[in-house]
Amino acid sequence: MTPELREKLLAGLRDGSIVPYLGPGVLADVRDAATGAPIPADSDSLIIAMNGGKPMAPKLMYEFPRAAMNVELKRGRSAVTRFLNKTYGDTQWTRAAVHDWLKTIAPAYVIDINRDTQLQASYADVPHTLIVGIARIAGTAFRYKIFSWDGSSYRRVEHIAPGQPILFKPMGTPLPEGDYIASDADYVDFITELMGGFSIPPEVKELRKGKQYLLMGMRLNRDTERMVMADMIYSAAQPAGWVFITEPTAKEQRYCKKIGLEIIDGDIFEFIGAAVPA
Repeated sequence: MTPELREKLLAGLRDGSIVPYLGPGVLADVRDAATGAPIPADSDSLIIAMNGGKPMAPKLMYEFPRAAMNVELKRGRSAVTRFLNKTYGDTQWTRAAVHDWLKTIAPAYVIDINRDTQLQASYADVPHTLIVGIARIAGTAFRYKIFSWDGSSYRRVEHIAPGQPILFKPMGTPLPEGDYIASDADYVDFITELMGGFSIPPEVKELRKGKQYLLMGMRLNRDTERMVMADMIYSAAQPAGWVFITEPTAKEQRYCKKIGLEIIDGDIFEFIGAAVPA
């Protein structure tokens, strides 16, 4: 990465023209405050944690939504929700360097596909709007909930307050309610409505026009995450932005060229000036 590109990215994040899009890799340095165990954030670690520390069958290890679907079919959807609530809501985790860095920049709009609460903690000192993805909810065509944070608590609202930072957690969070997109069935429902325009509030559809994106902490070799991302960044500028991918595969290179993302063959921890996790 050239110094010029780095400055361009930092300036864009600050002025809102570039939107950070956070994947599981931004949590690579996060540990359980009590045991020192790493936070389960990527697909494999989530599956193993959900299965009591043991891998599941090879066909289920392919992707977390598939494994979550298997658990849901055997033990009910509530079993997956309980696991995610315990993992991300009840466990104390150390702070991520990326989230500490992001707090100093305070972007006006952030997309975070992780299910933890660190992004929300970064904005706890300021009023903000939280958008949480939901799926398979009867009685509404919309696949999101909107909450307003007043500095002490969240309350459910129907519209986004003008001028406040917007935190979009499409895959869910335990706070203020444990809502998640986790299983195959969740993703099918959410992505279907996402493509139809019902998973994103109208204010965000307008806000996102002409934005560029900086994807941090995610690979682009899984169809599920790529489908969510492609619709989340719809109406982006051209080029659409940049993605940190160390040693990108040919598949990732082709996809990024197609969608208009420039690959930065580097590490996000080097970019923010933090120690690279072992």
